[in-house]
Amino acid sequence: MRLEGKVALISGGARGQGAAEAILFAKEGAAVVIGDLLEAEGRQVESQINESGGRALFVKLNVTSSDDWKNAIAKAIETFGKLNILINNAGIYSNTPIEETSEDEWDRIMEVNTKGVFLGTKLSIQAMRDAGGGSIINLSSTAGLVGSRRGSAYPTSKGGVRLFTKNSAIQLAPDGIRVNSVHPGPIDTEMIAGNIGTPEGLANSVSRIPLGKVGTVDDVAYGVLFLASDESSFMTGSELVIDGGITAQ
Repeated sequence: MRLEGKVALISGGARGQGAAEAILFAKEGAAVVIGDLLEAEGRQVESQINESGGRALFVKLNVTSSDDWKNAIAKAIETFGKLNILINNAGIYSNTPIEETSEDEWDRIMEVNTKGVFLGTKLSIQAMRDAGGGSIINLSSTAGLVGSRRGSAYPTSKGGVRLFTKNSAIQLAPDGIRVNSVHPGPIDTEMIAGNIGTPEGLANSVSRIPLGKVGTVDDVAYGVLFLASDESSFMTGSELVIDGGITAQ
């Protein structure tokens, strides 16, 4: 029960990494608010947690909408009494090269991946102050740490998340709010299905990973759990890399 008594809001919590985090957090004692645009999948995760004895609530959340964020945070407080943890997990992926990236694609990725993190963080601050502090975990990527032969908007957006995390950590430290980023390598989710969905694509991805395998959603969820818990109480502005050794090369 590493999160006993805490309340967490997870964006993009309806499937993949976000769903794994929601289920794990509930097992560890947290009340979980699942925010996503995917209502059917989100309510399924909500039901799974509640039927297993946990506490969960689904709220429709478009991370680019400040009104949706305000509603999700208000629902968390109305239902569970407070907000201690925010997981900015929602994101979209693209590996379009620079020359082929349209302005619309660039703007959309920046809006979801970077603006969404900004809005979630900004609008959660007062609720976390009222709760006596908290932990914000922003899902970045190894693409936010090193350059890539592919992509343009996606790695730039994730690099922005990394630096926004550090600025937030410094500014929110006096309030007892910790802010850290997580940088996964290739993780077996719907987001990168186009990369690893064929034997050739999977072999190509695995060839770049020293541990010789693609990561799982639980590999990331347990790292996020550590940062959400009091076990990481002296960590803020840090980068937790979960990549099988890719960035060590």
